Amino acid sequence: MAEVLSVGGGSGKKVMLAIDESDYSYYALMWVLENLKDSINKGQFIIFMAQQPTNYNYTFAASLGTARMYCPTAANSDFVNSAQENHRKLALAYLEKAREICASKGVTAELVTEVGDPKAAICTAVQKLNINMLILGERGLGKVKRALIGSVSNYCIQYAKCPVLVVKKPQATTPN
Repeated sequence: MAEVLSVGGGSGKKVMLAIDESDYSYYALMWVLENLKDSINKGQFIIFMAQQPTNYNYTFAASLGTARMYCPTAANSDFVNSAQENHRKLALAYLEKAREICASKGVTAELVTEVGDPKAAICTAVQKLNINMLILGERGLGKVKRALIGSVSNYCIQYAKCPVLVVKKPQATTPN
């Protein structure tokens, strides 16, 4: 279930920027504020962050003489609740930082967070919030990593129910 942290008005189009903790997300936010400021001020600007679901199974290494024994263990409910609360606090901190950056540029942003796999959570939020345009930062994964673990931006391009803009961070150039 999406958690809307602040609600604002706006009769124009809804633009959503999905962020994570990477520099690529920060670059995408700055790009949006520099290039789309007038457009997002006419409508609603939503900053979204997915909270990774808590992994309920952990493996602990126990020493048994010279051999090691690995035992998968289910985490207790206090541990799971604590981990979920820490994920939530971290997401809120990133979202608040993004809101402060927006405010410093004269832009009002709504904040939304949801627990789930980022790919699916972003697409679900787009549909629930009736987003007109989704903006993502490209993570910069190489071809092999993108093939193995998948790309959030590629997934959203395929499945989001609105146009998707992927902001690429320029590659650092080395002086000759």
